[in-house]
Amino acid sequence: MSHHHFFPIPKFATLALTLIALTLVGQASAQTTETPQSLPPAVSRALAAAKIPENAVAVTVQALDQNAPLLAHNAQTPMNPASVMKLVTTYAALEMLGAAATWQTSVWSEAQPDADGNLRGNLYVQGSGDPKLNLENFWILLRQLRARGVQNIGGDLVLDRSRFSLPPYNPAAFDKRPLRAYNVGPDALMVDFYAMRFILRPEDNTIRFINESPNDRLQVVAQLTPGKGGCDGWRDRLNIRNEAGRLEISGKYPVSCGEKVLLLSPLPPETHIDGLFRALWREMGGSLKGKVRAGVVPANVKLLARQSSPPVAEIVRDVNKWSNNVMARQLFLALSGEEGTPKAAAQRTGVWLQSQGLNFPELVLENGSGLSRQERISAANLNRLLIAAWQSAVMPEFIASLPVAAVDGTMQKRLRGTPAAGRARIKTGTLDGVKAAAGYVQDEQGRRYAVTFLINHANSGAGERAVDALLVWVAAGRR
Repeated sequence: MSHHHFFPIPKFATLALTLIALTLVGQASAQTTETPQSLPPAVSRALAAAKIPENAVAVTVQALDQNAPLLAHNAQTPMNPASVMKLVTTYAALEMLGAAATWQTSVWSEAQPDADGNLRGNLYVQGSGDPKLNLENFWILLRQLRARGVQNIGGDLVLDRSRFSLPPYNPAAFDKRPLRAYNVGPDALMVDFYAMRFILRPEDNTIRFINESPNDRLQVVAQLTPGKGGCDGWRDRLNIRNEAGRLEISGKYPVSCGEKVLLLSPLPPETHIDGLFRALWREMGGSLKGKVRAGVVPANVKLLARQSSPPVAEIVRDVNKWSNNVMARQLFLALSGEEGTPKAAAQRTGVWLQSQGLNFPELVLENGSGLSRQERISAANLNRLLIAAWQSAVMPEFIASLPVAAVDGTMQKRLRGTPAAGRARIKTGTLDGVKAAAGYVQDEQGRRYAVTFLINHANSGAGERAVDALLVWVAAGRR
């Protein structure tokens, strides 16, 4: 009996990967020719105020019912798009995997539990790369086990994470902040994003600290005192020490912040699952005699329980609305076929793009999330992708995943009271030296545009007003 569950290989996979080499051919396209129009005055003024030179900016605006761009500025220049790269990953996932595809997390054993709930031997948990095996879904999986009569596990809990073939991962490599939840690496059996959720809440001249994530492998000690002043950068003001299963959090927490969530990833993957499993299993009246270790599901095992992920359409929505880097990386690896490597994901995505007539010779995909110093795309080609997505069968799912200006997601607080409020569906991106935005804007006459704005400059952090000025210019009918 086979117990390995992979996505079916999509039809396009038969295209030879050598086609990628052909992406350098035939670039002259009416859609990507520069138009001479300069940037709108309001955008130029905002860039000047931010001390961002116009040659550090790439912009493309095109009406969805037109063949040529309305505005193209440095449109062919390869740029770092930051999290806007998630548009490539999520559109590719909807098309290559299908909006309804799901991932399975399966639990196997060599024997069935006896009448008293005793399971002799090991319990095997096998991951398939589920991007959203969160605390609730993991709890449901364990409830299934209890409902099927498993109570006392005599052997080890064996974690099969072999679905992906990944190099060693250093969570400190990107920005030297290894405890930040967004720096967690991809994993075939990613349970609850390997993150711990803490609540900080001012109460009666004290700061109440609530640990919402049960874990038997971590001792958490918090000593927080009320602080004065504004809330900006509150995380950076906390002193956090993490050593050998003990997490210490101290410092002043500004009362003006109100209640906030602190997400940290203090434990390595195996230890995190070990502690979480033991805590939840004990709450359910179960016991585990052995240890938790890595391994592979052997032959001749029986399926005890299985938990399905939400469908791709829902995953894509979480990735884009809230710019979830960890889920984006998981989703990107799902594009790799059976190889389970970032390189295969990038190659297969390139082949698929080419099969759609989207030849992007400058495209560099490292992890598909945009949390990268290597990733590159031009404004012209990102806009071409948006136009292709608009014309595709998965358009409704893709559009619904984008944050709506002044309404939700990462755009919830932006552009309130402007013509773009409720009319712009925009994926944003921010890194040190990068500010980006891309998506769709409907103007006041009901006409829709694909819009891309990429800034690569040391002063990019001050570039938000320029981005907003462009979105308002489009939404107001370019007045």
